[in-house]
Amino acid sequence: MEFLKSLGKIPAGAELEKAKLSANFQNGGFKNLSPTEMMAKDASYMEIMWHFINKPSNCFPPSPLPSVRTDLKNIESGRPVIVWFGHSSYLIHINKKNILVDPVFCGHASPFSFTAKSFPGTDAYTVDDMPEIDVLLLTHDHYDHLDHETVVKLQHKTKHICTSLGVASHLVYWGLDKNTITEFDWWDSQSFDDYLTITAAPARHFSGRSFTRNKTLWSSFILQTAGYNIYIGGDSGYDTHFKTIGQKFGPFNIALLECGQYNAAWPYIHMMPEQTVQAAIDLNAGVLLPVHWSKFSLSLHPWAEPIARVTAKAKELNMPIATPLIGEPVIIGETLPTEKWWERVVKS
Repeated sequence: MEFLKSLGKIPAGAELEKAKLSANFQNGGFKNLSPTEMMAKDASYMEIMWHFINKPSNCFPPSPLPSVRTDLKNIESGRPVIVWFGHSSYLIHINKKNILVDPVFCGHASPFSFTAKSFPGTDAYTVDDMPEIDVLLLTHDHYDHLDHETVVKLQHKTKHICTSLGVASHLVYWGLDKNTITEFDWWDSQSFDDYLTITAAPARHFSGRSFTRNKTLWSSFILQTAGYNIYIGGDSGYDTHFKTIGQKFGPFNIALLECGQYNAAWPYIHMMPEQTVQAAIDLNAGVLLPVHWSKFSLSLHPWAEPIARVTAKAKELNMPIATPLIGEPVIIGETLPTEKWWERVVKS
């Protein structure tokens, strides 16, 4: 069955032995830099499940979300261009190279097509709309970041895949060419031609596509190219690693950081929106682009609450922020969309 294939395959044999060489692999699995519980000590699994089964209607937008059509195959700009596709999927066009991050174009963020479905209007782009991809960047192996269907369809237009340590086991199991995949441990770097260097950095999260957790690594990534520095946050709870990364690699022209799917019951593995702004400040980012919202309801907060809270805190702390519609280009140093378009949807 297709959903069984989508579960992937965790590292075994030589791949497991390679994972064990990492300083971040301890006692049978990867660890965060700080002790990180999956759930708050006072959280009740039964209460959380009840809330998920009875999820309020405001967790979903009242009407289809708007989008902008951009010809991704003919982007012409001397500056980096970022096009967001909702949640944590986006294309970065920089120095004539295309870097596609965590694409999920299947319409759901789970192994089952009838659960964690994308919001109406958010599937405005498909694999067919993508240009030739120089680097497919996969931060970790959760379903809302690593989609079996999408990566298999993309393989024939993808030159190289960069991902966290252990994730290649899933990709090779799905038939992708092992020789096109580079795995990164935290602080590993890889240069592509003379124009682009990718470095993996810590994040505070977890991994796993079934009940087995933390057999593959989760990472943030740094893109360095002539004159520009971009931070890709992946998924992460707030911690001191943002300050460390900012000191080592900052300042950043822009930081793409999660702002949604939080809950008081799991405060260590995802950030509250206000922490997202502080993380951008810690990184010494010139602009914050909030992601990980506006496509799937994977938590219990109202669908537009993350962006409302993060923009309010950014204004308070004088952090420049980009709030594009799906498909609307963000051009670093030139075009910074700031319309509060979600307010129109909330009122519809």
